[in-house]
Amino acid sequence: QVQFVESGGGLVQPGGSLSLSCAASGNGFSIFAMAWYRQAPGKQRERVATIYRSGSTNYADSVKGRFTISRDNSKNTVYLQMNSLKPEDTAVYYCNRGGPQFGPWGQGTQVTVSS
Repeated sequence: QVQFVESGGGLVQPGGSLSLSCAASGNGFSIFAMAWYRQAPGKQRERVATIYRSGSTNYADSVKGRFTISRDNSKNTVYLQMNSLKPEDTAVYYCNRGGPQFGPWGQGTQVTVSS
């Protein structure tokens, strides 16, 4: 059974940076596209970044140029480097497969951008 554990969130001032990690258990990590998602209070969960088997990436327009997704298949881990953070980036961040099939959702990691 696949499981995802996110870490690295916290409180940061606008313009600051954070680096998130997601450790995946289970087999076959390298064959799946992986993605980071976020959910702000009162809003639906949205996808912010995807990394495919090939290593190619895709980003939501709202984070393009500021966030970078990467993966280390030897460690079954996916990362999200977040720079130039804005208050509107405040949310709980989750990782999961890139779809169409998803694993169970983890607890996520809270990112709060505030002065």
